[in-house]
Amino acid sequence: MEQCQAEMKTLCNKIVGIMLGSLGLTHKDDMNWFQPQNGSDQTQCLFHLNSYLCNISGLQDYQDGAGWVPIEQVEGALVVNVGDLMQIVTNGKFKSVFHHVVVNSTCHRLGTSFFLMASSDAEISPLRKLVDSAHPPLYRPVTGKEYFQLKYNLFNKALESTRL
Repeated sequence: MEQCQAEMKTLCNKIVGIMLGSLGLTHKDDMNWFQPQNGSDQTQCLFHLNSYLCNISGLQDYQDGAGWVPIEQVEGALVVNVGDLMQIVTNGKFKSVFHHVVVNSTCHRLGTSFFLMASSDAEISPLRKLVDSAHPPLYRPVTGKEYFQLKYNLFNKALESTRL
């Protein structure tokens, strides 16, 4: 499990690098948004293993106008959902995906999820290279700790609470 978690963290860093690269940003200069600022703690990750009573796809994304839409399973593929912090740092260029998992009491299904999160003292704000007079910042700066507290208290309203 520890090896899998370490490899998933490496993969996540590569995916974030590709995503930022698609916006014309460089991995070296622009990946610091989730790193510890005071050297006090590390980038956080969370690896979930879940057992559901269902062997069919249970992941659903919420789409405006359509409601909850099942995500088709593709054998050997990973589903990458953009989270709130990526929406903040990209100043809304990438949108956070509101999603959930549904169960079926007649079947069994295993699922995994992996979250790469900012350290508690990291400052999360729109990256400077994505902000200019035509694209003002859409979100106020927050620390990782502050955002996780907002998420705990406000759940799906946390992102909106950081909007300028």
